[in-house]
Amino acid sequence: MSQPGDRPYDIVGVGFGPANLALAIALEEHNVRAAPADRLSAVFVERQPEFGWHRGMLLEGATMQVSFLKDLVTLRNPASGFTFLSYLKERGRLVDFINHKTFFPARTEFHDYLSWAAGGVEHLVRYGTEAVAVGAVEDGGDVTGFTVTVRDPSGVERVLRARDLVIGGGLRPSLPEGVRPSERIWHNSDLLTRLKEHEGPAPERWTVIGAGQSAAEVADHLHRAYPAAEVCAIFARYGYSPADDSPFANRIFDPVAVDHFYAAPDEVKERLFDYHRGTNYSVVDLELIEELYRRSYQEKVRGRERLRILNTCRVLEVREIAGGVRTAYEFLPTGERIELDSGVVICATGYRPYDVAGLLGPAAGLCERDERGRIRVERDYRVTTVPGVRAGIYLQGGTEHTHGITSSLLSNGAVRAGEIFDSLLVRRSEPAAPASPETVAVG
Repeated sequence: MSQPGDRPYDIVGVGFGPANLALAIALEEHNVRAAPADRLSAVFVERQPEFGWHRGMLLEGATMQVSFLKDLVTLRNPASGFTFLSYLKERGRLVDFINHKTFFPARTEFHDYLSWAAGGVEHLVRYGTEAVAVGAVEDGGDVTGFTVTVRDPSGVERVLRARDLVIGGGLRPSLPEGVRPSERIWHNSDLLTRLKEHEGPAPERWTVIGAGQSAAEVADHLHRAYPAAEVCAIFARYGYSPADDSPFANRIFDPVAVDHFYAAPDEVKERLFDYHRGTNYSVVDLELIEELYRRSYQEKVRGRERLRILNTCRVLEVREIAGGVRTAYEFLPTGERIELDSGVVICATGYRPYDVAGLLGPAAGLCERDERGRIRVERDYRVTTVPGVRAGIYLQGGTEHTHGITSSLLSNGAVRAGEIFDSLLVRRSEPAAPASPETVAVG
């Protein structure tokens, strides 16, 4: 059964986080200016019931680690009505923000900005809808389009059809090997949600696994929010490593750095990545490190240590026991095995890329691979495909091996969206897929 208004689209976008939101804005701005014949049709599908971005980590006092000028549009179109400054103007806080004298708004405020921007293009989005499969549309032996099977909350599946596919599935929470989430074992991405749902008395001890910004923020939040509880932070380093956000190092996030990285030989790519890991991976803002150390030291002075830093320790096992969770870890300098019981364990252990190949299924065979089995991606973020594929698959994320550190970050989101949209426009002049029936119910 068709849905009213459904038709073959120029673009189907999978996922509607900041990356595809930035693309939707670029498309909307183009369509407002363009003649009807030059407009592009699009629909984005998002499994969440409404727009949301790391809701579980919208901690009180947490600020953005990127400048507000690296919003959804400014680096692409500073005159856009979707800038962070436009949002502040509409909310009546522009002068107040200027007086605040900061480039780094609170995370809760930036989330409100993103939600506000998403509201401006909500006619392009189907929330509560998950993409579950992709198929290729052939015409005369060439692939001229794609079908995307989507499922709504009631389980009904429908098929959308488009010339081009843009996958912005985001990242998925990653837990230590062998660890499964449960009522007492959480990933930090669910922190605020799980705290709200937690029943019974608050744990007397919390364990936080991880050494990055999120791990430090979780330890900080729990230590402040539960003044009677002990918070144990476990990680393999001697201490949290400070993030390198110095001006010269930050050039790795410049748009031109993507050009440099893409054109570099593989060995240079790996070297650049290793050189600048400290800008983004497993690092913590120095101000937060110093605050946690200050608290730890003051507790030692008072003789009651609630914030315990279990450094140079490797987690061996995490399992539920009666009334809590037991974490076994190894003290690396001696190899000693130690067990620690707590009410809840929170794994701030990062994320893994969205499974693009899993979504594409058999259509993944259309993607060319490099010698290490990674999907080849062109400079415009279009997947390199086998001969005979005239339709495009674009990736928003999962391109660190070709485009560098900014692949899944906000820093280059506006520019990346513009480059993808420009590519979609240019390639639109190529022979398109023939007309087809409207959206079809398949379940």
